Amino acid sequence: MSGDTATFDPRTCQLMGVFNDLFADSCNTLLSGGGEEPVYLPAEGRFDCHQLIFRQDYFSSALHEIAHWCIAGEQRRQWVDFGYWYRPDGRSVNEQSAFERVEIKPQALEWIFSVAAGHRFQISADNLSSEIGASDAFAAAVAEQAHSWCVGSLPARAALFAASLSEVFGGLDYLNPCHYRVDSLGS
Repeated sequence: MSGDTATFDPRTCQLMGVFNDLFADSCNTLLSGGGEEPVYLPAEGRFDCHQLIFRQDYFSSALHEIAHWCIAGEQRRQWVDFGYWYRPDGRSVNEQSAFERVEIKPQALEWIFSVAAGHRFQISADNLSSEIGASDAFAAAVAEQAHSWCVGSLPARAALFAASLSEVFGGLDYLNPCHYRVDSLGS
């Protein structure tokens, strides 16, 4: 499921290396690209280790899936896609609201990872076929959560990963709250 990494962007290959160097042994988890859709598959049956698969060779997809993984506790990491509810593209207003509630922390963490990697972050409503984009309240909540982690502390695996991203990609000062302003979010 890892796709042909020879065709991946070199930064994406570096990103996979950072994650796998940190977590392949310590957490029995491998990051790979090439998926038609992102998915987390716990180690069972034919897999010796957990598989965190991101879409195609998209750097942002990898960061987003890693954010979910960093937030998921031990029990959730035993379930396919961490046991989260997911309704694909074309959600109603109520379904979109539910989606936004569970995406605040992952998108805030993805934003921090993006800054650490020197990569542009774009907030995602993940609802392309509908006219419903990311709400202003969602964008504000994502920024607020990123600020909170900057002045508090990141989850342990996230802190380790962000520091490694910064070291490899040169995204300095990624815990400075000034990076996380609503007016800097793309939609």
